Amino acid sequence: MYYSEVTQKTISYIESNLTEEIQLDTFPSVIGYSKYHLHRIFKQETGKSIGEYIRLRRTAMAAKILLHSEETILTIAFLFQFQSQEAFTRAFKDVYSLPPGKYRKLMQAIRMMEEEKKVNTREQIKGWSLSGTNPELYDFVVDGDVFHTGTKSGLLFAKGEANAQQFATIMQGFQANDYKGKRLKLSCYIKTENVLKCGAWLRIDNTSGDTIQFDNMDNRSIQGTTDWNHYSIILDVSEESASIHFGVLLIGTGKVWADGFRFEEVNGKVATTNMLTQEHLPKQPSNLDFSE
Repeated sequence: MYYSEVTQKTISYIESNLTEEIQLDTFPSVIGYSKYHLHRIFKQETGKSIGEYIRLRRTAMAAKILLHSEETILTIAFLFQFQSQEAFTRAFKDVYSLPPGKYRKLMQAIRMMEEEKKVNTREQIKGWSLSGTNPELYDFVVDGDVFHTGTKSGLLFAKGEANAQQFATIMQGFQANDYKGKRLKLSCYIKTENVLKCGAWLRIDNTSGDTIQFDNMDNRSIQGTTDWNHYSIILDVSEESASIHFGVLLIGTGKVWADGFRFEEVNGKVATTNMLTQEHLPKQPSNLDFSE
């Protein structure tokens, strides 16, 4: 099993039980890996231990409820399995640098001011651009209501009907100099709603603009409605590399949220997901007379 599948299965279980008691000792029987091996894989993939991930997600969900409900802080603390309001406050301050009560007042005031300042023109989102075959059929916004951690996520969605031949992508590009000669891993968290097909993507280009490494998760694309989960792409940045481009692709209709993008160097033992290698090509040509 590819390690990312193990991580995704673990996160799916966590996301389904954020308001329930989660015993770390139950994970080996649920996931099918030993406790030690599972924890090592999860930390390697996400940069966080399973316990840290659970606390971060519970805190993020608590922050959302603080903003959009009048539930008491104690009720929210117990909902997400904190043993006391004091324990919840400590965990919340570790992430948001404010106690829950002050966070609620401050963020609600900020949101009110943002609503008042809204105008009809769309402001560009720093660092990101919207592209694709039919970008006019899609929109890209910052979503303060749905997020994995922190307070916001990027939301790409179809404004109307789009078919399987039409797509849009949110993307960035940067120089490859700092990563030359390294094996690079891009990871992020993605949530979807009624998508035909989507996924993260990563591309390495040389100085001529030719693509020399590429993966868009086409062989493991995300479809339908899915909760937050962790996805990764691993490519080699050779010495001839000039630029690195990445983003999230949405084909057809639906909505996709993205959060927590992360780049890191991995060692040569970690397999690449490059789709431009010989192993991704068929062994023999086919349909040479166009009869099939």
